[in-house]
Amino acid sequence: MKTLLLLPLLVIVVALPQTPNTDSSPVNVVAFKYAPARHVVENPETSAIVPPASAMIPANKNFSRNVRANDPAGVRDPNADTLDGRSAAIEKSVAESRSPKSKEIAGYSYRVKVKNAGKGDIEILFWEYQFVDPSSAEKVGRHQFLCGVDIRAGKDKELEGFSAVPPVSVVDAGTLMKNEKNPFQEKVVINRVEFTDGTIWQRPDWSLKEVKASYERALKQPWLPGMCKGL
Repeated sequence: MKTLLLLPLLVIVVALPQTPNTDSSPVNVVAFKYAPARHVVENPETSAIVPPASAMIPANKNFSRNVRANDPAGVRDPNADTLDGRSAAIEKSVAESRSPKSKEIAGYSYRVKVKNAGKGDIEILFWEYQFVDPSSAEKVGRHQFLCGVDIRAGKDKELEGFSAVPPVSVVDAGTLMKNEKNPFQEKVVINRVEFTDGTIWQRPDWSLKEVKASYERALKQPWLPGMCKGL
C-alpha cells in the first residue's frame, strides 16, 4: 500500500509541522468482540529455498546474457539445461514435497466496528483490544493493531486483527470465582488516527515510540486482504 511506505517518517513526528491533536477521538467504537480463530500463513521454510549459482556457460557471459535479456516471453532459460540447473530444480521439488507451502496457526481474532466521526477521511488507524480485571481495574491483556484503511467522513468500517497470544496473560483465581462466565471487562481503545490530508489525532497517554520495534517489523511483513497487523 503506497501510503504505508511513508509511515516510518511519522516516527519523528515531533519534527513535523503538524502536531497530533489530542482532543476527543474522531473515531467512535460501535461494537467489538473476540473469538478463537485459525489463520493460514505461508511456510517460510519453502519460500526461502535459493538455487545454487549458475554454471559459467557461454549463455551466461556478459554479451550473451545481455542479448538474452531482450528475448521474447517463453524462451527457455539455457541455465535450466545445465547440471546446476537440473540439480536446483530437483532439490526445490524435493524440499517443497517435504514441507507444506502453508500452515495453520491457532490464535484469536479481534474484531471492531468503528465510525469516522470526524470531518476528514482516515487512511491509517492504530487501535487496541484491552482486558481489564474489574476487581483491581488493572489491564491484564492488551493487543495492539495497525490498519491501512479507507474510511470516509461519517462512514463506518469493520476491522479485524489476529494474534497468537492468549487474550489474558495473567489470571487471578479470585476474579475467576466471582464471575466464571465473563471474568474480565473488554474494551477497544483508539490510539492514533492519520487522515488523508496529513493531520493526525493521537491519544494523550500513548506514544508511537511505544510500538516502534513491532511497528517497523509489521511494515516488512506481507499484508493479508482485509486484515490489520499486530503490534
